[in-house]
Amino acid sequence: MTTFYIIRHGQTDWNLEGRWQGKADIPLNNTGREQAQRLAGHLHRRRIRFDAIYSSDLLRAWETATLIADRLDVTLTPLPALQEIDVGVWSGLTRDEVVSRFHDLWERLHSGEDIPRGGSGETFGRLYDRVVGAVERLTSERPGQTIALVTHGGPVRALLLHAARDKVGVLPRPLHIGNTSLSIIACMANDWRVLAINDMSHLDSTVEAPDMMETQVDDAERA
Repeated sequence: MTTFYIIRHGQTDWNLEGRWQGKADIPLNNTGREQAQRLAGHLHRRRIRFDAIYSSDLLRAWETATLIADRLDVTLTPLPALQEIDVGVWSGLTRDEVVSRFHDLWERLHSGEDIPRGGSGETFGRLYDRVVGAVERLTSERPGQTIALVTHGGPVRALLLHAARDKVGVLPRPLHIGNTSLSIIACMANDWRVLAINDMSHLDSTVEAPDMMETQVDDAERA
């Protein structure tokens, strides 16, 4: 069985302000660094051993991954396929700003169309294909290993949807993914299982910054 611990990056100022980030290279804020350190300590105390850690190369994920890799003494490898969905010109905007400036696009998205985010970014389907494709390759390259993936809300959702396909009722609705939350999936003989979703037990409080992906139509039906 190949097991993946999927970690969303720590909090950023844009998370706190409810701004779409996409591929904007925003660093962690102080809270985000503390969250990552707490998760690293939690994994260390539980004696979780990773054979490898792969991370999105966007700064907020890479900073989170570095704190974990240093604490657990594991080699960290960049994997650009784990980057967040490209939200095009929505990057840096709040939900209210997007609804006001791009009302037609927003309505199309929420009517069930899997359109490019921001008009010029990615569809969820395209995100799904690149993220799932990369992780499927890892199952072939590292069979039987335990691997950490440090990434973003969109890719976490894509991987949970992939692991839960054809399994009714496995995922909660809405599917919230908090900063530094831990989700676990595993694969054996092409059979995927969801073992944990959005575990935030390492934090003192589950009060979280807004999860922008949660404001969209549930992508589960279109992935």
